[in-house]
Amino acid sequence: MVSDKDIGYIKDEEYANLGNIQDKASGWISELESYCRAKKRFALDKSNSVLLIIDCQSFFLDEKCHAFVPTSKAILPNIARLIEIARQNDMSVIYTRHALTDDEEPGIMGRWWGDVLRGSDTMSQIAPELQPEGDELVIRKSRYSAFKGTALASVLAGMRIRSIIVAGVQTHLCVESTCRDAFMQDLEVYAVVDATASDTEELHMSALRTLADGFAVPVTTSEIIEMMEIEEDDQ
Repeated sequence: MVSDKDIGYIKDEEYANLGNIQDKASGWISELESYCRAKKRFALDKSNSVLLIIDCQSFFLDEKCHAFVPTSKAILPNIARLIEIARQNDMSVIYTRHALTDDEEPGIMGRWWGDVLRGSDTMSQIAPELQPEGDELVIRKSRYSAFKGTALASVLAGMRIRSIIVAGVQTHLCVESTCRDAFMQDLEVYAVVDATASDTEELHMSALRTLADGFAVPVTTSEIIEMMEIEEDDQ
């Protein structure tokens, strides 16, 4: 039998925690600055922006689940803060929920992971700490990208959205895939480095380097909040 050690499997790690997430974010942004050429050309306008929360479900955020992302504990307060500031500024919040219907074929993802998350599984629900409110939209998806096989593109077009702020899990899988596809929709994309997480820091940063180079502006939670405050002061 082939073991994890034989294939060089990298086990999940808690590479950031509540005590060091701010310092970690500063270091990440400092490194990513050299990759991002477009940051100065992007100016967030909340009137045509949306906050997109990727797959913040119990499946990934509950320690009892085998798919738990350890660093999610560090980013949860930042995601909650982003949701709060978006609501205060009348910015739409859209959630994605990765879940297949009971009769839906998982395709290659099922063969890749050997695991299928069904909508009937209570772990597929949005985590209790981040529950949608009112008419906030939850989009069910069955692939990494929130645009694949969903109405997200048409929803954003109907809202005349120009920019999206992306948070959630995992950075190198569903977050990165969604950011890339958003860019292909001619959207300005902001990837929040301390409100996204992967199984390991290496995976998290490799995705952010790629996104910063060609698809998304890397930002911190504090930067997004500051952008909102600046806009409020200008009015």
